[in-house]
Amino acid sequence: MKITILGANGRIARIAEQMLLEHDDIELTLFIHRDNELGAAVLDNDHVTVVTGDAKSEADVLPAIEGADAVYANLAGGRDSSEDIIPMAKATVSAMDKAGVKRLIWISSLGIHGEVPGEFGAWNARILGDYLTNYRKAADVIEASDLEYTIIRPAWLTDKDEVDFETTEKGELFRGTEVSRKSVASEVVTLLLNPGEELRASIGLDKPGTEGDRPSWMLSNSTEHLSE
Repeated sequence: MKITILGANGRIARIAEQMLLEHDDIELTLFIHRDNELGAAVLDNDHVTVVTGDAKSEADVLPAIEGADAVYANLAGGRDSSEDIIPMAKATVSAMDKAGVKRLIWISSLGIHGEVPGEFGAWNARILGDYLTNYRKAADVIEASDLEYTIIRPAWLTDKDEVDFETTEKGELFRGTEVSRKSVASEVVTLLLNPGEELRASIGLDKPGTEGDRPSWMLSNSTEHLSE
């Protein structure tokens, strides 16, 4: 199986890469803007090809996607440049259409559909602001395509070494406030290895039992935050 990972330097992506490389029959093409964050275990693996380029450019993305069975997009527009995620979505869809690749896993954010209730939802919308607006526009690009996509909307992310999550479908209210990056990576890998699941779906991921007005890291002053 050939999988292309866009935004392969991302923290969730790097966990997923390690999980995928446990399978000897998987070949990874890792698309990155810079190559200084991938570890030697990945870079020196015979099953890995690294491609550099601009994720906003279809011309750069297309060569990385050609021949793939599936694409996992772990792309991110920063807090000050979140509008970049929209041209990234457009470039991804266009390149996949040209390459004839259908399966896409796309990482987005909780709250893009106004699905986070109560005080936590109000806080989340206030903190993220235009970030949510732009990530919603990018998700709209994906959903308007004819791709076999799954959009994943994680809660606020932690670095806990655990796989513990529940999912909600689009139209359902979000429940928890946080989830581990390892949990998100695990779900990404499951969907890549089972390409018929959650087709043309948008799913929320959170850790059960983390309901509240804020993620727990806000109370403990840890460094865990919302970031790919």
